[in-house]
Amino acid sequence: MYLWKHFLTITKHKLLVMRYCFRIGLYRQGLLHDLSKYSPAEFLVGAKYYQGSRSPNNAEREATGVSTSWLHHKGRNKHHFEYWIDYGLHCDTVIEGMPMPRKYVAEMVMDRISASRVYLGDKYTDRAPYDYYMKSKEHLWFVHRRTRRQLEFLLHMLAVKGEKRTLAYIRYQFLKGK
Repeated sequence: MYLWKHFLTITKHKLLVMRYCFRIGLYRQGLLHDLSKYSPAEFLVGAKYYQGSRSPNNAEREATGVSTSWLHHKGRNKHHFEYWIDYGLHCDTVIEGMPMPRKYVAEMVMDRISASRVYLGDKYTDRAPYDYYMKSKEHLWFVHRRTRRQLEFLLHMLAVKGEKRTLAYIRYQFLKGK
């Protein structure tokens, strides 16, 4: 088990997200972001499957066929698509994604920037969160179309216009509904 290394990794990530959330005016979300990662259900599994270069949830899923840590995490953190899944009433699927409030879409962008920075280190570029998203896009059929459009727009803006302009846009326009 890698208790200390996992603790340092999730704390570094949490502090980065907090810093980014503060920059866009989401103070409460910045303080509360990912606190469930310190719960025994998530922390112990994360320490067991820790690798330092990617999420331990992926390693747990590969080893056991399911990530109990992820199932716990996504049900408690509103900045994940999966939190916003419900039974569909007028759709072709049993479940469908509900629209995410803008403040959680914004937190998700801060989360993706921070995770990319933590796992890529010096190899990070402002394009990395967009590229990571694009690799999994085809599997995200359940994401509400408005949420998908918003996330793709913001990640593309980050890739093309950079962090400073994107964060200013999120704070002064996106979060105000413009």
